[in-house]
Amino acid sequence: MGVCDFLILAALFTVASTQFVPPYTEDCRSDMYPPKGPTFKAAVNWYTVDLDLPPSKRWSTLITEKKTELVSMIQAIRDLADAFVPSGRLIELVDITLPLMADTLPEPFGDEIKGIAAASGVPLGEVVLFNIFYEVFTVCTSVVAEDNNGNLIHGRNLDFGLFLGWDIKNKSWIISEKLKHLVVNLDFKRNNQTVFKSTNFVGYVGMLTGIKPHAFTLTMNERFSLDGGYIGILEWILGSRDGMWMSFLTRSVLENANSYQEAKTQLSLTKLLAPAYFILGGNQTGQGAIITRSRLLSLDILELDLKLGRWYVLETNYDHWKEPFFLDDRRTPAMKCMNKTTQQNISLNTMYDMLSTKPVLNKLTTYTTLMQVSEGNLESYIRDCPNPCMPW
Repeated sequence: MGVCDFLILAALFTVASTQFVPPYTEDCRSDMYPPKGPTFKAAVNWYTVDLDLPPSKRWSTLITEKKTELVSMIQAIRDLADAFVPSGRLIELVDITLPLMADTLPEPFGDEIKGIAAASGVPLGEVVLFNIFYEVFTVCTSVVAEDNNGNLIHGRNLDFGLFLGWDIKNKSWIISEKLKHLVVNLDFKRNNQTVFKSTNFVGYVGMLTGIKPHAFTLTMNERFSLDGGYIGILEWILGSRDGMWMSFLTRSVLENANSYQEAKTQLSLTKLLAPAYFILGGNQTGQGAIITRSRLLSLDILELDLKLGRWYVLETNYDHWKEPFFLDDRRTPAMKCMNKTTQQNISLNTMYDMLSTKPVLNKLTTYTTLMQVSEGNLESYIRDCPNPCMPW
């Protein structure tokens, strides 16, 4: 049993009073798109990030508009920290030590984080902490599929907030619900031209979901390992800084790589602070891959192979050659729905149907994103999972 297994067991006992009975699966959903009904909260709004501005100024307009939501989110994190360490010493430690970490981050990320702190009034250490969270607390479902005409569709559910405060009354994760108010679509521009697009959380400078229009699509899922993100972060703090933060790498690839092959090489070979799964889609037939990473090496690359009948690749948070943990098996129902859909019928509509089927959709799901590389299209929707619904 690995770290993930122990953590999920801990979460199970935490929410035992809610009487969830895994796996809580349901028949594959249909006719969910265009998004509607109780699982759909809102379409995600668009904002522009001007890469021609100094890093410290790029987020100012967005942060000013979303300041109330960001401050509320940070306060929820403070409340959780105080619940764990009632003396307040944990947040005091964050406010004293983590601001020093901002100066060690590669450019432009350190200056962008400092700019977010200045624009929001949130202490710098707490903004750094908010940006670190995603290295160790993200669980997701990502899939790249090719239709009969060679078009590639990339879909993902971003699930976040496991262990971060269970609201017994509302049967929801506190941080997950707060994050839904911070979901935005971003159009990163240089010289008034789109460089890449992303679905993001306000205040977070890395990338978890993005598209380089007409070139490639990219999502990142956490990979649980004993040699995980905590170790990499600790090494960074202690001065060993030759690894790359996962979400900083994905942003760098989206900004600088110009092809599927170039992106695949960078994602496969760059040393990381934490293990990860990179799910990459290209713009030509057969260009879809799950890159399974340790911190140092690419352990496996599973690509589309139509000759073998592999018209999609799908990743949750477990190595594809191993069985998922039985209390967190989102893979089996997701693949069941994909296989039921068939390559002939895969589309944005049916991809959204699969991502709307419990437990692929669960209490941690903050948003669903659909991307079509040939159209340069990214669309995202804030999600809800009405009871009964699995807590992860």
